[in-house]
Amino acid sequence: MLDSTLFHHLPTAPGVGYKPQHFEDIIADPGSVRWLEIHAENYMGDGGRPLAQLRHLAERFALSVHGVGLSIGGEGPLDPDHLSRLKHLVGWLNPASFSEHLAWSTHDSHFYNDLLPLPYTNTSLARICDHINQLQDTIGRQMLLENPSSYLAFAESTWDEPAFLAEISKRSGCGLLLDVNNVFVSATNLGFSPQGYIDAFALDQVGEIHLGGHDEDTDDHGAPLLIDSHGCEIVDPVWALLDYTLAQSGPKPVLVEWDTDVPDWPVLENEAARAHAALQQVQP
Repeated sequence: MLDSTLFHHLPTAPGVGYKPQHFEDIIADPGSVRWLEIHAENYMGDGGRPLAQLRHLAERFALSVHGVGLSIGGEGPLDPDHLSRLKHLVGWLNPASFSEHLAWSTHDSHFYNDLLPLPYTNTSLARICDHINQLQDTIGRQMLLENPSSYLAFAESTWDEPAFLAEISKRSGCGLLLDVNNVFVSATNLGFSPQGYIDAFALDQVGEIHLGGHDEDTDDHGAPLLIDSHGCEIVDPVWALLDYTLAQSGPKPVLVEWDTDVPDWPVLENEAARAHAALQQVQP
């Protein structure tokens, strides 16, 4: 099991998901932004402008690497080529944090461009812990595991999600990434209390908190259905849930995600400034 104290951590401040179109603006005036997240799969190539910009940013900002394609929850083994590329990226970049999702995206030789849910059973628990152990041994550092957005629940699940994540963290030594928007989306879709979810979450294991926008729809029965889109401003109830979370957890690194219909930098920085204000309320 890895000792998480061996690795440096993100600043307890706002961060944003980095987009290349914002490079000049970030260099000129980052505002309240103190760290940046990149998606690992976008930087696994050899050289070129993206890596040159990333090296420049790494000199000024703490960086978080967020994986979206490892398929931690998949039934098959982790892809050794993907692991190798990830090890190389983490090795030279030396990020302050690495995270992945409690989800799967591969089956046999097929890759699905989505983060798909899985049942919470003892079998899936053991498999996920094995995958996390393999990943952490490969990259030589602790990872954070993110709670998913849910649109359905599995009848065969024998664990609730906060307890399942806490047990994974206990067995594997991984930390947790708490996506507050995902909690709100899942709570609305599945009909549970988002505050109750936060109350049950292992907040002492959380290394990052994420926020993002979501789209509103309805299901076949006319009930509200929220889609985790990362394509718009964060809604007030999610900001309120962040305040509720920080009041219990204390200050944590908080990331604003905006991955589709990406706005101009001032709009994104304004969201980061709101996260900064939320953090200021709980600073000791």
